[in-house]
Amino acid sequence: MTNQSICEHISALTEIRSAQAYVCEECIKTGSSWVHLRTCQTCGQTHCCDSSPNKHATKHFHRSGHPVVSSAEPGERWVWCYQDEQMIGY
Repeated sequence: MTNQSICEHISALTEIRSAQAYVCEECIKTGSSWVHLRTCQTCGQTHCCDSSPNKHATKHFHRSGHPVVSSAEPGERWVWCYQDEQMIGY
């Protein structure tokens, strides 16, 4: 990471929430598919990424205001803050 300081939303995390199931519930409801999954660090819901047709994780941020997601992909360890457009690995 560069000398940029970590945003307040990521700094406030005390633990990283993991996906409860490896599915996007919103895609399941509509019969759609997803590419990768992201887990909201505020409420724990897991949604599909922006490479997926429906971009449910970003839609969740805009609807809820929950700023930070983590990758729900096996082997990936990072968080992203939508509000501050900052990513860090952990």
